[in-house]
Amino acid sequence: MNQRERMLSELPYKAWEDGLEEERKESRKRVHRYNNLPPEAEKEKDALIREIFGKTGENIFVEAPFRCDYGTHIEAGNNFYANFNCVILDVAKVTIGENVMFAPNVAVYTAGHPVHPDSRNSGYEYGIGVTIGDNVWVGGNSVINPGVHIGNNVVIGSGSVVTKDIPDNAIAVGNPCRVIRYITEEDRKYYFKDREFDVDDYR
Repeated sequence: MNQRERMLSELPYKAWEDGLEEERKESRKRVHRYNNLPPEAEKEKDALIREIFGKTGENIFVEAPFRCDYGTHIEAGNNFYANFNCVILDVAKVTIGENVMFAPNVAVYTAGHPVHPDSRNSGYEYGIGVTIGDNVWVGGNSVINPGVHIGNNVVIGSGSVVTKDIPDNAIAVGNPCRVIRYITEEDRKYYFKDREFDVDDYR
């Protein structure tokens, strides 16, 4: 296998060989254009983010500035929203489900380096894929690390560092991120902590 094939197979690879460096440069050109479009260029922004991402559903909106490695390894379902300063290091596949929201400064890292300094200094790195289910809200300044799977209907609290899988219907927070409780039917009537909705059309 060449280095690109090794990267996509989640094997150790060298990021400057077999056209990978050139591919990242092309991605940076597209991302630079995206980040410098005027706010009113909504149609152009929509077309360009779909060019940057590998696969998109309906209603995709990513606030500028945004950063990624390749972009083509990112798949996002319907109704994906990422707030300011989103970073996705997509040397491996990042799969995002439907109705997913990222607060500001969310980072998704598939990229990593060996722990031992001799191995790390060899130049080899790796990418392990990340998957995020449907109906997920990731709080601001959260980091999702390589290999993590986040289930459906999950809330990740602000400032979390997600190093392990999070099951469906969980609220998880912290560094390292841990489940603190599960979402229940009782939660439906509240919009914030113990504050109940004063309208009926939220159901």
